[in-house]
Amino acid sequence: MRKRILGTAAAMALTAAGAVPAPHLAKGLEAGAWELRARGEEGDVQRLCIADLRQLLQVRHGRAQCKSFTVSDAPNRLIVTYDCGSAGNGRTDLRVETPRLAQIQSQGIADGAPFADTIEARWAGACR
Repeated sequence: MRKRILGTAAAMALTAAGAVPAPHLAKGLEAGAWELRARGEEGDVQRLCIADLRQLLQVRHGRAQCKSFTVSDAPNRLIVTYDCGSAGNGRTDLRVETPRLAQIQSQGIADGAPFADTIEARWAGACR
C-alpha cells in the first residue's frame, strides 16, 4: 500500500503508522536510506534511514522534538525555522531536485555552538 504526505501542514507530520513504511515523504522525496555529504568538503558520509521529513530538516538536531515554523513552502522547496529548546535551533532550506536527490542548507546553534552546513542528500535504497 502506498501512502503519501500532502500539504503544508502535513509536511512535518509522520504518515499514519502502519506495518509498511510510507514510500514517499513530503515534497515527493522517497523514504528509505539516504546518504548525506557535506558539499565542498571531503569527509564522512552520513547514512540515515529516513521515514520523516524532519530528519532532513533538522540534520544537526536528529530526532529532537522541536517546534517548527514554515517560512516558505513551494512545490520543490521548503524553508523552515525550528527551536529545540536547550538543544538549539536552526533554519533549513531544503530544495528537492528529484525524489532521490535534495540540497540542504542549514544553519543555527547545536550543542551550544554555531553551525552552517551545505549538504547533498541522495537516496541510497531501502533501509536495512
